[in-house]
Amino acid sequence: MDRKIKKITYRFGKAGSLSPLIAAAAMILWAALSQSNVNGYVLAFFAALLTGIIFTKDEKAYGEALVYGLSKPMFGVIVLAVILAAVSGKLISNSGVVQTIAAYVVAAGFTGKLFVAASFLITCLLAFATGTSVGTYFVVIPILFPVGVMAGAAPEFMIGAIVSGAAFGDNLGPISDTTIASSATQRADLGTVVKTRTRYSLPAAAGALILFLLFSRTTDGSHAVAAADTSVNPLSLIMLVVPVVIIALCMMKKHLITALTWGILAGIAAGLLSGIYAVEDLVAFPGGFSVSGAIIEAITGTAGTMAMLIGVFALLGVLECGGFFEDVGALLTRLAKKERSTEATIVLSVGILSMVTGVISVAIVALGDLINEIGEKTGVNKYRRANLMDCTGCVFCFLAPWTVHCVIPAQLSAGFGESTAVAPGSVPFVNYYSLCMAVILVMALVTGYGRKMPKGERDR
Repeated sequence: MDRKIKKITYRFGKAGSLSPLIAAAAMILWAALSQSNVNGYVLAFFAALLTGIIFTKDEKAYGEALVYGLSKPMFGVIVLAVILAAVSGKLISNSGVVQTIAAYVVAAGFTGKLFVAASFLITCLLAFATGTSVGTYFVVIPILFPVGVMAGAAPEFMIGAIVSGAAFGDNLGPISDTTIASSATQRADLGTVVKTRTRYSLPAAAGALILFLLFSRTTDGSHAVAAADTSVNPLSLIMLVVPVVIIALCMMKKHLITALTWGILAGIAAGLLSGIYAVEDLVAFPGGFSVSGAIIEAITGTAGTMAMLIGVFALLGVLECGGFFEDVGALLTRLAKKERSTEATIVLSVGILSMVTGVISVAIVALGDLINEIGEKTGVNKYRRANLMDCTGCVFCFLAPWTVHCVIPAQLSAGFGESTAVAPGSVPFVNYYSLCMAVILVMALVTGYGRKMPKGERDR
């Protein structure tokens, strides 16, 4: 914690310090059960912040904590990414490319459950190659999601397939920030970490694929009929330059913001030069101080998500300055006594912290040194520690309905109309990869599966 930020004190001690978190949990549960859209989660986090004000002894310190949370670099990155992604998605959706691809897909008979399963595999490959789950949503959802719906797949299962694929790539990708963070904090060789992690991630991916093929719900077919009747415009395929540029730059390890910006610029240029767009379609000034057009609509359409992100990061600042994360570390130290209890404690602590922060890498970095120290004392080898940390994050963080892994996909789905909007609270139930990984984690803890040190590493 920044030394300049004063620690928050609360009435009623620890109980008071947990009041914002308890309020947030209660409101989030309500939002999830009521299948609320993003607005329900906005209410939850602001209710939590108001609760904290009631219980704090020092309102000034509390206000500084709010600002501290909003000053974190990750906040700015996510906000900009959401806005830029909305613009890139609008360029794609308004061009007619989705309808053209959907018509081709339906004509080929690649509909319903088959398309859901294919979307999962495509997203797995893309997320693995780029190393970014959030970036993958922005690239994949504007294209695969509406095409899948038009091809007869239920909206929630399309989102579930895409989020599952993103979780797989985040979990196993060698250039993923979580893979790098888990190996670096445990002083483990990156290549060996990826190799040993396959025993967890590949069975989870296989299980998810089977579940999507068996249980994905399909629509009544009206969307598929409509897609088949859609007038095909092959020229619109030029707008695929947007995701191509974004993917290429991500694979070149460019920053996500840079990749999204160049993708938008490439899309604007392609749209204008091909005649798909006129300037006034993108930005128009009808009179007075009003501004309209696709770009403005995309930006203003992110207001709900922006409000929720403000609430999330402000709450993170409050929790950090209130000593919550220190308490989690102290709990870890007390519980980890032997090998098996240490493994369970790693899962518990990283799970809680990744859910609360909504960012797996933050949880791994925050607890990494402590887990490394305790693991060495209790005999949990470094590869086991690294794998448990990352796999746990890809369960808890991806299944928490208030994190970016549920909210952003839900927000992007709503951009295609109310009939296709998926509630954030629905996403965890169709994220089959994370659910399968949860089962594998439990099995690994109970049976010791994956516990042995890799053969080539035993004598080092």
